[in-house]
Amino acid sequence: MPVVKYDDLRGWIDQVRALGQVRDVSGATWEEDIGRITEMFHHTDGAPAALFDDIPGYPHGHRILVNANATLQRLALTLGLDLDVDRRGLMDRFLELTEEGKAIPPVVVGPTDAPVFQNVATGGDVDVLTFPTPLWHPRDGGRYLGTGVSVVIKDPDSDWVNVGTYRVMIHDGRHVGLYISPGKHGKQFVDTYFERKQPCPVAIIPGPDPLLFVGSTVEVPYGVCEYDWVGGIRGEPYPVVNAPVTGLPVPAAAEIVLEGFLHHDRFLPEGPFGEWHGYYASGQRPEPVVEVSAVYHRDDPIMLGVPPNKPPWEPMRYREYLRSALLLRNLRQAGVPGVVDAQCFAVGGNRLFNVVSIQQKYAGHARQALHVAAQCHAGAYLGRIVVVVDDDVDITDLSDVIWAICTRSDPEEDMDIIRKVWSGPLDTAVHPDRKGLNSRLLVDATRPWAWRDRFPAAIGPDPETKRATRERWGHLLR
Repeated sequence: MPVVKYDDLRGWIDQVRALGQVRDVSGATWEEDIGRITEMFHHTDGAPAALFDDIPGYPHGHRILVNANATLQRLALTLGLDLDVDRRGLMDRFLELTEEGKAIPPVVVGPTDAPVFQNVATGGDVDVLTFPTPLWHPRDGGRYLGTGVSVVIKDPDSDWVNVGTYRVMIHDGRHVGLYISPGKHGKQFVDTYFERKQPCPVAIIPGPDPLLFVGSTVEVPYGVCEYDWVGGIRGEPYPVVNAPVTGLPVPAAAEIVLEGFLHHDRFLPEGPFGEWHGYYASGQRPEPVVEVSAVYHRDDPIMLGVPPNKPPWEPMRYREYLRSALLLRNLRQAGVPGVVDAQCFAVGGNRLFNVVSIQQKYAGHARQALHVAAQCHAGAYLGRIVVVVDDDVDITDLSDVIWAICTRSDPEEDMDIIRKVWSGPLDTAVHPDRKGLNSRLLVDATRPWAWRDRFPAAIGPDPETKRATRERWGHLLR
């Protein structure tokens, strides 16, 4: 069983501080410095987490944490795994912890057991500008409170509660904009409320613990609540409290919670915002507005900041393990045999460039793996390029993958295109008037099955030999 050694965000910070992986930053401005420093941390391999305090214009103790899960070791701590776990060990344990039947429903506690209610503001006292929300990128259309955020929305027709990460922009002290990409679970719920012209209850958590945040950013199965998913990893129920206005369950130990309602006839211009692929892709347009009814926060509240940057940035680094594991699971669940490994490269935002390695077993096997990888749940949304390689290729090494494409695939014979597949408004390569669908390039970079016995032998070591060599002799590189 994993051992999760923290109960909330500040407990997680204490654990990481004990590892010497927290840098305290004092005096950085919300207008410019915090965004620039965060970008620097995101694009430095092995960078620590950073905790901003003494932000000009705000009280001491109103803090922002960035770059939390950007390393394998900190992700292992978040998941409660051994800190010396390697890539494949983490992926395999993650799949074990999240397999069907492991989910545990949350436990509802009373308000007196919920630290989030240490400070309460309602009605005219609501002011979301109480928190030192940065301008993350110079060209953003506003200050985004919702980057490292978990947003709670309930299905109006069932007990299913979705906890997803969707961007949240401040309009003024009592109103925030909520943008959710088409097809996401939360968007489906909101659309149902709006079709019925009913107000949609929403709870926004800008200070979740890192494990809940991870859960709200990966593809949790349809119908499964992220609280249940987190409980399965922890091995015990996740403590929640019912928010007084909406009744939605929110983490009892959350740092900050906003609750209120969306309305079908209340929209304001939202964006632009620098997004996950490194572009301002969606411009500015009307999006639903949350009329904030109440704000709750702990003493000395901590925001979790996870602003998008040009890949790779923090979630791209940890999703390279987790989304790769989910793609591996989907391929196996679909019955594709001989699947050895999967890699969703951070440089492609864990969506745009995905690679699968197989042990070929029959004619057409590689094409089967390609099409499933392109259209399964973990690979379907806003993809671009999918590659399949033989198991002698190290799919974590981009150079090895490109080598396989260059030497084992003939464009006429081994590259296919599928059209009219699931994309979205953030797709930079699709004409602005045709957003919503795109195409995928499928590349078969395996040895041709029909004449595989005549294909030249490769001189390089296989991935396992490379790993063993680095384990034994890697000290020579340091």
